[in-house]
Amino acid sequence: MAKPTQLKEEGNRRFQAGDYVMAEALYSQALIADPSNPALYTNRAMARLKLSQWDSAVADCTACLALAPSNIKAHYSLSQAHLALRAYDDAVTHALEAHALSAKAADKSLGTITAHVLKCKKERWDDAEKRRVREVSALEREVMELLRREREVAVREAGGDGLGGDALQREVDEEWEDKMLKMREVFEKARPVEEQKRREVPDWAIDDISFGVMVDPVITKTGKSYERASIVEHLRRQPTDPLTREPLYAAELRPNLDLKQACEEFLEENGWAADW
Repeated sequence: MAKPTQLKEEGNRRFQAGDYVMAEALYSQALIADPSNPALYTNRAMARLKLSQWDSAVADCTACLALAPSNIKAHYSLSQAHLALRAYDDAVTHALEAHALSAKAADKSLGTITAHVLKCKKERWDDAEKRRVREVSALEREVMELLRREREVAVREAGGDGLGGDALQREVDEEWEDKMLKMREVFEKARPVEEQKRREVPDWAIDDISFGVMVDPVITKTGKSYERASIVEHLRRQPTDPLTREPLYAAELRPNLDLKQACEEFLEENGWAADW
């Protein structure tokens, strides 16, 4: 019988070749022999993500985190699975956990995870916005239908005595028409403003390297802030300040907590900006 390590390596080869079904099967065989290996759970979770087996991927990531709570791949894959399942809050939570762990470990996946954090936040915002629009539309239809019925009753009662009824009915009808028009204006004001008006991102929220909204801004010795993933990647290639060209190292970067909070608050209200 093949050893867990051999099964894992063969599974990796199958995964890289795009044979996710066989990769998943090989990782499963390896787990039967070695159920306490966190890497096997994350590897199988990645294969299951490729196969759109979202619930099974969640189970694998959960099992991995029970063994290794700080496993970056498990949090990242779990976030991907939750996002596919439209469990947006869970997706954001695990994406941020993966980001924090990746930043702490100076892991090369930080850029990819940062992009995923923004994707999760945008999809969560999009979902909330769609639900809000649906709720407002349903309420508008209900309110307008109630007003229409009350209008019919009021107009009918206005002509009940037969004396000058037509003129009174017209007057009542016009009053109700005015009421309904004002109600429509109220709902119109509640609708999202036009895209070109609301899609304005403040300069302070934009990273000058990636040109995206910052998730985890850090500040350099000169006082300039950048997205952590962007500046760290820049410093890997060239350890100099992008502006001054003076020597700069990742250890010299400091979190810009006030800017981070401001960016978080901006994205909460303007989730569309995540893919700016």
